[in-house]
Amino acid sequence: MVKICEPTPWLARLRVSLLAALLFAVGSCSYSEPLTVTDDLDSGSEPREVAPPSMAVSFAGGIPFGLFDLPSSWLGTTYNGMERNARILVETGTFKSKLADIKSRGGKVILQLTGVHDYYLDSYGHFSMTKWKNRLEMFRSIDFNSYINDGTIIAHYLVDEPNDPSNWGGTPIPPATVEAMAKYSKQLWPGMATVVRAEASYMANWTGTYVYLDGAWAQWVARKGDPLAFITRNVADAKKKGLSLVMGLNITKGYYGSPLTASQTKSAGSALLSSSYPCAFISWEWDPEQAGILTTTAMKDALSVLRYKAQHRTTKTCKS
Repeated sequence: MVKICEPTPWLARLRVSLLAALLFAVGSCSYSEPLTVTDDLDSGSEPREVAPPSMAVSFAGGIPFGLFDLPSSWLGTTYNGMERNARILVETGTFKSKLADIKSRGGKVILQLTGVHDYYLDSYGHFSMTKWKNRLEMFRSIDFNSYINDGTIIAHYLVDEPNDPSNWGGTPIPPATVEAMAKYSKQLWPGMATVVRAEASYMANWTGTYVYLDGAWAQWVARKGDPLAFITRNVADAKKKGLSLVMGLNITKGYYGSPLTASQTKSAGSALLSSSYPCAFISWEWDPEQAGILTTTAMKDALSVLRYKAQHRTTKTCKS
């Protein structure tokens, strides 16, 4: 009969020590994902305020590259910039938690504080400065200056296409009025850049001097011709009026109402990014019904090329 001996005390202690060391090593190799907020537009979860996680990602450098309405969950290797309608975020109680989430993912955002233009039209369909100012009231009681100061917020997007008469009952918003809007914004948030989504060529058609408006916006579509000539003209007009410049593409409807192809996106985007003057590259748009356009292999490759180019530009502010 073979006798099975009990381990000696020193061997038992050795086994316990080795087991403890092994468990410690395994535990040290694992980590939990940082706490983030689920995107408010994509879930029905109860909004809540969170602090930026300790494992927050820093902005990768260059100029922000992204889309209108981009969910913050999409921030990462391809995108690190976005435009968001801040009215929706406030009304759903997620404004500051969303800013914290964007910052934690290394993102930057242009905020449209007043929402879509239908809410600041008078009875004739014309722009109403009074109604536009009233749309900013809910933000006056919210302290979000830390996100302005640390650069998470790129700019206040004052108004969309003031030059398009169809938006404003047949009467475009003149550049002088846009400057007055920028002045009011600066009275409330002196450190936040002000931009308007209109080409620099429209904003240059004013004999006055922009003191409070910081930037114009050049978004390319196929009907605007050669993209290199387009950005060259907008940069020249922006410089002439002392304005910064945001640029981008209309990816989802940029080819005469149809989406740009991956090849068109890469070619036109590369032409825009040949200029070192713009401060951000924000394109139209992320839409849940059209998000598939952005996820094809060819389009992802094209956007990755543009992100690389944007990331290797000199980082600059959108302040004039």
